[in-house]
Amino acid sequence: FIQMLRSAKKRDVLQLLRRAPEETRPFLVEAAVATQSVASLAALSDFLDFSKEPKSLLEKFLYTAAFSPRPSGELLHLVLDKLDRKQLAPEIWETGVVAVGSLVGKLCQQKLCGLQVVERGVETLLRGLRGAEEEPEVVIYLLALGNARLPETIPTLLELAEDGPTAVTTAATSALQRFPAPHISSKVKRVMRRIFHQKRKSYDKTCRLAAAEILLDNHALPMDVINILLATSEMETEMATFLLLKVQNSLH
Repeated sequence: FIQMLRSAKKRDVLQLLRRAPEETRPFLVEAAVATQSVASLAALSDFLDFSKEPKSLLEKFLYTAAFSPRPSGELLHLVLDKLDRKQLAPEIWETGVVAVGSLVGKLCQQKLCGLQVVERGVETLLRGLRGAEEEPEVVIYLLALGNARLPETIPTLLELAEDGPTAVTTAATSALQRFPAPHISSKVKRVMRRIFHQKRKSYDKTCRLAAAEILLDNHALPMDVINILLATSEMETEMATFLLLKVQNSLH
């Protein structure tokens, strides 16, 4: 079916989407995204009205885009254009922002970070993070940045991981966990030590565990292993057991 869509013209794909029974439209949207032909994406752009379509269909489109293994710049362009619309339902906006992060990350993995649309996507996320006033909104942008895994965002993530409110510190630390070892610098490790050992303030259990995992999973230093093991004596059983198992796995 996808191969058939690849050779179809825009008007044919659009007609197919408009005439299809409601229960088959999610499948057709998914297939059109998977096709990623210029005609299919143009048809989707005309067909999907983010102010009118059922939320389930819009979420299907955004999830399919986010999980696309090798997305195109045109697909990111389509998602960004749809998110620029006013009066989006909150859940659609959230899914869309996270999808943008995923698409940016995958395009950069394909060595396409220099595309203008990728730069637009990065700027959309960073501008949104800077302008976010409510904590849940900040968390959504941090989830998106975790998906994007852009080295230039690490300083921002470190600052929020160490100094933000509870939900923000947890989301920022989780985002840092997504980065490959070459980007976990000595500066990142210093901040993770301060978080795990609670040098500046108390941190949520999830945040401290994420910090410990970053230290253990990225060329762990013997002193970090020793200090984490010593700290387990003052922790609740569940958290201590998790870290002991983590250390044992690292040793193996």
